[in-house]
Amino acid sequence: MPWLLSSQDLVSPSERQCERSAFSFYRAVRERQPVWRLEDTRSMDVFSWEDGRARAFLPSEALLYALVHDHRDYARYLLNRFTVSALRAPRCSFCCRRRSGTPHLSVAVRYDRVSILSAMVETLKRCGTQAERRELLDGCSSCVHVTDAGKSAVQLAVELSRADCLLLLLVHGARPHGLDVALQVLVSCDAQRSDAQRSDAQRCLELLLLFLPNATPPRCLQEEPQRWQSLLGNEVFGWLRGVAPPPLLLQALRCLARFGPDQISTLPPLLQPHSWR
Repeated sequence: MPWLLSSQDLVSPSERQCERSAFSFYRAVRERQPVWRLEDTRSMDVFSWEDGRARAFLPSEALLYALVHDHRDYARYLLNRFTVSALRAPRCSFCCRRRSGTPHLSVAVRYDRVSILSAMVETLKRCGTQAERRELLDGCSSCVHVTDAGKSAVQLAVELSRADCLLLLLVHGARPHGLDVALQVLVSCDAQRSDAQRSDAQRCLELLLLFLPNATPPRCLQEEPQRWQSLLGNEVFGWLRGVAPPPLLLQALRCLARFGPDQISTLPPLLQPHSWR
């Protein structure tokens, strides 16, 4: 009887069958099917092709689908059920190398999935070791086949002006890289982008300044001092160049960012970072 056959007796799926099953699963996630149905499908019917044979579809691969289509319930289920392992980078199907870091945080930033990003960094905080948190928060994919190869999630958030994503990452311990990029994005907003985009770029710069351990003078400030002085204000410009202390309110907010970072977003408008200028 068929149901008495062992798994070794069953015919292994072909590469083409694996592609069809993965695409069907992708569509099911896109249609926001219930979590129980998606997980039953993933664990029993979906396969990937790797090293000339079929393998089970990983929770980390399913989480990428949930991110792209903003299926928050399924993303939370995967994170609660598989914790940090759901954030492990799968092998690249082109070069068959295990990627460093994780693509999940960068995908969340690119698609501006703030809710799922919050669940991911909370999972890291709750279940990850210090080494895992450092690797996944600050890691850059070394695989050239990844869209944002060589960029950390923080650097991508600065580049795309995803201020809410950036705050989540910094609050949970990601390194505040990208000050030069933040300044260049802010300049480009003056000529090419809307007021809303400029506001987001300005907020990203302010958040980086709050979490920077020390202000290292960016090279661009040396090249066009007058332009940057008018853009940043005298006090912030002087601090970044190392010739003046930071504004008093900025000092207070930097202390709050170090010892009570979760409270930054709850401050009244009068005490938000932009108010030091």
